[in-house]
Amino acid sequence: MSHLYTTKVTAVGGRSGTVRSDDGILDLSLAMPKVLGGKGGATNPEQLFAAGYAACFENAVIHVTRSQTDKVRDNDIEVVGEVGLLSNGVGGFNLAVTLDVVITGLDQAKAEEIVKAAHAVCPYSNAVKGNIDVKLNVTTR
Repeated sequence: MSHLYTTKVTAVGGRSGTVRSDDGILDLSLAMPKVLGGKGGATNPEQLFAAGYAACFENAVIHVTRSQTDKVRDNDIEVVGEVGLLSNGVGGFNLAVTLDVVITGLDQAKAEEIVKAAHAVCPYSNAVKGNIDVKLNVTTR
């Protein structure tokens, strides 16, 4: 199967280093969060994952409604991604994700149906399925 899109990002220095995409558009310093004993002041892998998942999930919602009567447009949806870093109890770590999805112009039942369908097609959701607990909170306005 051919890729629809491929990108490369190089990380140097781990959580206290840098990340840079092959096209140079992404070029960031990283820092361990203060709450984990780091200096803070820069982004971290969990923030980057939360940002990517939230944006991708939002687009998955838009995608699943393209052929429906109740379309969700770019400005009709907001997704807040929360990523938690957890100890797995055996010396390693796990992630937990919460996606707070707010959709304008739909009733609650329809919004929940659309979010469930988006969770089935979102590449991030499919990538973490069975590995990361993902909680979906859906509200309307």
